[in-house]
Amino acid sequence: MVQAVVRPEKVHKVMKALLDAGFPAVTKMDVFGRGKQRGLKIGEIVYDELPKELLMTVVPDPDKDLVVETIVKSARTGEKGAFGDGKIFISKVEESYTVSAGAKDA
Repeated sequence: MVQAVVRPEKVHKVMKALLDAGFPAVTKMDVFGRGKQRGLKIGEIVYDELPKELLMTVVPDPDKDLVVETIVKSARTGEKGAFGDGKIFISKVEESYTVSAGAKDA
């Protein structure tokens, strides 16, 4: 499973890039959080938790690197990126089931 936390303004670009790369199945959630920068301070106001989008997709292991590369390229701000561009997490999926069929996936 690839889980990517990205800026809200980048989510459509990331979703399109994944679709164009052959990975149409994505779950998207609105989330709030902070990274190493510990939020954002504008004047005297501190925004402790910032809005982000969480994208999740399950792909075969050989496709993992392509999916990560696709997300990084489409979610990055500018040439070198910026603080707050996001984070990608990879984890193994033990089993999955299709609800409509009630069957375990191969």
